[in-house]
Amino acid sequence: MIKQTLKSTLFAGIAFLAAACGPQSEPAAFVRVENGQFIRNGRSYSYIGTNFWYGPILASEGMGGDYDRLVRELDTLQELGIDNLRVLVGGDGPDGVFSRIEPTLQKEPGVYNDTILTGLDRFLVELGKRDMQAVLYLNNSWEWSGGYGMYLEWAGAGKALIPLVDGYTPFMRQMAQFSTNEKAQELFFNHLKTIVGRTNSVTGKPYSEDPAIFSWQIGNEPRCFSDDPAVREGFIGWLMEAARLIKEIDPNHMVSTGNEGLMGCENDPALLEAVAAIPDIDYMTIHIWPYNWSWARADSLVEDLPGACAKTDEYIATHLALAQIYGQPVVVEEFGFPRDGFSPERTATTEGRDTYYHHLFSKVGKEIAGANFWGWSGYARPRHTQWERGDDYAGDPAQEAQGLNGVYADDTTVEIIKQSITNINQKPNNQ
Repeated sequence: MIKQTLKSTLFAGIAFLAAACGPQSEPAAFVRVENGQFIRNGRSYSYIGTNFWYGPILASEGMGGDYDRLVRELDTLQELGIDNLRVLVGGDGPDGVFSRIEPTLQKEPGVYNDTILTGLDRFLVELGKRDMQAVLYLNNSWEWSGGYGMYLEWAGAGKALIPLVDGYTPFMRQMAQFSTNEKAQELFFNHLKTIVGRTNSVTGKPYSEDPAIFSWQIGNEPRCFSDDPAVREGFIGWLMEAARLIKEIDPNHMVSTGNEGLMGCENDPALLEAVAAIPDIDYMTIHIWPYNWSWARADSLVEDLPGACAKTDEYIATHLALAQIYGQPVVVEEFGFPRDGFSPERTATTEGRDTYYHHLFSKVGKEIAGANFWGWSGYARPRHTQWERGDDYAGDPAQEAQGLNGVYADDTTVEIIKQSITNINQKPNNQ
């Protein structure tokens, strides 16, 4: 368990902030939290969005860049009513590594691919044109964008392991070191300062003043990967420091952790509560993966739907109860469901997915404040089951079967998304 002194400090900090600070005065263009709900342009706001990790790469002019496709994808998403995209700032480490997306942004500590940085700038400009917003995540506990593993490697803790090559148990054991490796964390904090403090090279506007950013997010699924109390204390400590730094640099935008919720907290309610109590965190994020979490079997995806939906309801309810204590909205910012038959082929039907999406979307604006499905594949046409250089980017990143969880622009799922957004927008007080 987290040491009592640390937990006491966290709870005391929350109580002090709630009592002394109260709601902050912010420009209407920036989304904020008030009374446990999002406020955008002076009105209560809830949304259905997607994960679009590769947006800045498409917006770049180098390898992987495809501005025409970017514009087409964003126009299609806008037509559907999607205005919230969860996006990777950029990958870490060298290109050419199996199961890692490329081109990466940070080649070495503090050494950047300026083409991708400019792509991020251009991407935000395109969002601004459409009154869309991005949740920008800065790190990753998983190998597909470098993240934890690359910071550890740069800190001298050994070569970053790849689960598909080295096995998941050795990989997770290595990733647990990040929570207590001060050098690796410092390298990340330097990266955080660079990105959050950046000025857009296209507009000349600091990121801190750009309403196209919905929130900053510390990482994709940050975990401690350990039951060791020292590791858990380090995990909370680095999340606290990351959130504090972001708010110090950019007080206009919200901050979220990117954590999966209970599943990302080693199924320990005490650790989950410690994450929820972190000062400078504005809303609670949770992720839900019915197949990955054994709520649905690969050969019985449709048959297992009732049970998967029931477990989803329970998972959401558990987090809602905690979030209400801290006045935080809850966003299911990442969830996925495989194509029927567990097939990545574009011709595979999506009956199970469509039903599951409909169930989860029905909770937006009632129980949860937002939901971002994983992920948007749009007009991608993958040529290989495992991503290879030169292939289109899809919602499924490089370590996953291309097409398995991603939503194409011509999938029947799109109609479920469109109708669900229409239903939300018809509710009183929503934007």
